[in-house]
Amino acid sequence: MAKLRIATFNINGIRSRLAALLQWLEREAPDVVCLQELKAVDSAFPVDALREAGYGAVWQGQSAWNGVAILAKGDAPLERRRSLPGFEDDTHSRYIEAAVGGVLIVCLYLPNGNPQPGPKFDYKLAWFDHLIAHAAQLYQSGHPVVIAGDFNVVPTDEDIYNPRSWLKDALLQPESRERYRKLLAQGWTDALRTHFGEQRVYTFWDYFRRHWDTNSGLRIDHLLLSADLAPRLRDAGVDRWVRGEPHASDHAPTWIDLEMGADRRRKSG
Repeated sequence: MAKLRIATFNINGIRSRLAALLQWLEREAPDVVCLQELKAVDSAFPVDALREAGYGAVWQGQSAWNGVAILAKGDAPLERRRSLPGFEDDTHSRYIEAAVGGVLIVCLYLPNGNPQPGPKFDYKLAWFDHLIAHAAQLYQSGHPVVIAGDFNVVPTDEDIYNPRSWLKDALLQPESRERYRKLLAQGWTDALRTHFGEQRVYTFWDYFRRHWDTNSGLRIDHLLLSADLAPRLRDAGVDRWVRGEPHASDHAPTWIDLEMGADRRRKSG
């Protein structure tokens, strides 16, 4: 059986953290990578350096903010779309989807939504609603799909070191959590929670109040699996060592291993 490792990583600036990205790619060698917060225009995306590292890429950049990309070992992904249906006029680069090895990969950077209440939180909820509508179509298609990225949602109080100091944050609001539950209710499998069960696992540690040193983290980077892929989940984890490097992103790469093999046959259509 062939293993397919899919990772998601909010890199928080690909130009300033390119060396760290290349170090991680060399050491961990994921097959597919979803990147968020490129914070670079399309022309500044380091496609040549990534190609030298063995990865093809599709990306959608934006100056100073946002930006998403999908990397694939050995060949460029086949891009399918770069905006949510019905939300094409969104000026933020937050969404891209592409096919890699017979799997549809969705990479997203869901809006943060702070401060709330206000227009930024309203935008977050509207974006989420468009994602839910599109995800329903993807799930019902029967194709193997992975939705990965920085969702900017802490699903439950078990996904944060201590919710009390974050009660007013958009990541923990009932409206944000309700939409995440609505997304999962379509049938998607939250891969990390499924793998780790009740064990606490974090993917983000902010730069304030020594949160990294005290492991005061949040789980906001998620990988959701369609019905076809959920039974193939074999392992999952967070590459915490990347967060501990100098000048690191406040996120750590988060990954899953899927068992893919010749026995994986689907009905046509």
